[in-house]
Amino acid sequence: MVKCRHQSAPAALQRPGADTRSALAADIGTVRVDAGQIEQVLLNLVVNARDALPLGGVITIGTVNLDVERPNVHEHVPVAAGHYVQLTVSDTGLGMDANTKSHLFEPFFTTKEPGKGTGLGLATVYGIIKQTGGYIWVESAPQQGSTFRILLPRTEVPAPDFEQLVVSPSLDGKETILLVEDQADVLRIMRRGLEGLGYTVLAAKGGPEAMALAARHDEEIDLLVTDVVMPGMNGRDLALGLAATRPDMKVLYVSGYPDQSIVHQGLLAPGLAFLQKPFAPDALARKIRDVLKTVSR
Repeated sequence: MVKCRHQSAPAALQRPGADTRSALAADIGTVRVDAGQIEQVLLNLVVNARDALPLGGVITIGTVNLDVERPNVHEHVPVAAGHYVQLTVSDTGLGMDANTKSHLFEPFFTTKEPGKGTGLGLATVYGIIKQTGGYIWVESAPQQGSTFRILLPRTEVPAPDFEQLVVSPSLDGKETILLVEDQADVLRIMRRGLEGLGYTVLAAKGGPEAMALAARHDEEIDLLVTDVVMPGMNGRDLALGLAATRPDMKVLYVSGYPDQSIVHQGLLAPGLAFLQKPFAPDALARKIRDVLKTVSR
C-alpha cells in the first residue's frame, strides 16, 4: 500500500528533444498496490511514450483523485462506481489508429520493428493494473498523441511506515545469480532488489551478453534467472547453451505470459521452474529460495 508521491520520470528514459513534465495533485490519496509493480508500470508507459516521439515532444505524468459516482464506460472499458486515484501518462507523439488500440494489451502484440520489442510490456502493465482491481485504457489518434489512463481504487487506510518494515531473513541469500532481462529498466529494478537481499548479481540485457558474462566469470553461478521471450536468443536456448559449462546451475524462467502459453509456443518445456510477471519483489525472493533448494534444471 503506497502513497503516491511527486516524482519526475527518470532521466535515462528521456529522449533528446523530449520534455518531461508532471501535473501531480497535492492531496493525492492512498492506493493499495505494490510500489515496485507501479514503478514497472510507469517505466513501461514512459518508455513507450518516449519511443512515440522520434522528433521530440512532451511527455506528461499526472495524478488526481477521481470519484466515479455511477458505473460508466471509457474507451469500451466498463468502470465501476467508486473512489480512485487516476494516473495518466500522455505524449504528443505519433498516436495510434483504432485497430492498434484494440490489440494494444494483447501478449506478443507490438508495433516495433523485429528485435526491438517482445510485445509483453503493455500486457504486463495490464496484468498489474487488473490485479489491483483497477482499470486502464488509452485515448489516441494518428498524429494526435496518446494518453494512458489508469484508475486505482483509493483507500482511506493510511500508508504504512515502510522504514519500520523488516524483510524476513529467510529470503536473504549469499549465492550468485545471473540475471537476464532485455528491458533495461526492469533489469535495474530486479538487480537492485536482489542485491538488497545479499545476492551477488551478474546482470545482462540479453542471451549473447549473458553467455559472454558467464564465460568471463571464473567462480560458480548458482542460479540463472532469465526472461523467456527475448530478441535474438530466448531464455530456454540460453539455459541450454550454458548447461555444458555450468551443469549444476539452477534455472528460473520468468515471463509476462502464462506458462501454459509459453509451453504451447514451444518456448518452454513443461515442469520447469517458472514465475509469471508481474510479481512482487517478495514473490521473486521466495521463488528463488525454492528453486535453489531443488535439484532439477
